[in-house]
Amino acid sequence: MTVRAWRRLTLSGVLLLGLALAQQSSPQSPSVQQPGLVPAEQTSAPAAGQPTADPVMPIESPAPGDSAPADPAPADVPLGADQSATDSPVTDPSGDAQEGANVTLTRKAKDGKERVIRIVRTGLTDDTGIFASCTPQDSDPAGSPTVSVFSETGPGGIQITVDKNLIRAPLALVTQQEGGDGHIEMSAGTARFLDNPPEGKTDRLSRCAVQADPKPAPDTVFVTQGRTSLQGQTLVYDESDGVARIGGPITFERAPAPGKSEADRLTGNSERIEVDVDKETTTLAGKVVLKNGARTSTADRVEYDDAANVAVLRGMPGALAQSVNGQEIICAMIIRYNLDLNTVTAVDKISGQFPDGEGGASAAGDAPGAGCSG
Repeated sequence: MTVRAWRRLTLSGVLLLGLALAQQSSPQSPSVQQPGLVPAEQTSAPAAGQPTADPVMPIESPAPGDSAPADPAPADVPLGADQSATDSPVTDPSGDAQEGANVTLTRKAKDGKERVIRIVRTGLTDDTGIFASCTPQDSDPAGSPTVSVFSETGPGGIQITVDKNLIRAPLALVTQQEGGDGHIEMSAGTARFLDNPPEGKTDRLSRCAVQADPKPAPDTVFVTQGRTSLQGQTLVYDESDGVARIGGPITFERAPAPGKSEADRLTGNSERIEVDVDKETTTLAGKVVLKNGARTSTADRVEYDDAANVAVLRGMPGALAQSVNGQEIICAMIIRYNLDLNTVTAVDKISGQFPDGEGGASAAGDAPGAGCSG
């Protein structure tokens, strides 16, 4: 029986088929399954004592009669300690509750606290994507990782929650060894189940009859933080440093606060985004530009917090952070930017020029002038 046919059996069909095989087979004829593959639609683990060719990841279902939680987000289920996954209601952009495969990775931060990264496939059918978890086989070395594939071309995509950010893209590949929070790669692309494992290929996904085709492209990885929406083309997270790096070019905008006009919309761009899970910070990095009305601010790095309405611009020797608003020019190593008020404050010694009370310009600071050379 092919993997595709096997994975589409209903739960009742699986149970009936297992019973029939048990009655027809001798004790010396064990059951056979595709090694290492956990299909997205599997809803129960093998019965106690039933032999399996390789370790599998059970997918739990809510108990009958359980009431839905007030929060529509799926429940956190650690992946690693017990190698488990679950099907729980999620919310797609249309607002309709769905059940999609989801797992969580738990990281032990340097401060001793736990940080959770949640990964959700919002779709339900093979028409728009798949979820598969390929566990180590008996022939693999001890400590070999589990490789999971999340694919979803529907509007909800694959959603990853990292710190304050909800990140969405069509494809995510997760590699995790037991006890770790793993390695994540996210981009545009698709994945599908194969009828049979390809001959001659020995990589983990091929042996599980799964094919993943990442296709990174600009503006296909979407990041939402409060009123701020950002777009990039790849995400790479690794447990070695706990930083999720979103590759650019990055473009973003922040919607005006309630009651404000469209002229108060903040826009900008950078080369990349760095989300530090341990420090719980989001940083725009590399030639950052922020524009709001007549004000244009630039820096090498910008720590961005939508909820606190603050961006901290950080320059470097030879290239100070800068904010220009008409005749006002502020240069400093650190500039604090109030996103809602569209005002800036230099944290350290400054240079630049500022309008005087009569509308002219007067120099101030230790190095007057319009430049920010450092």
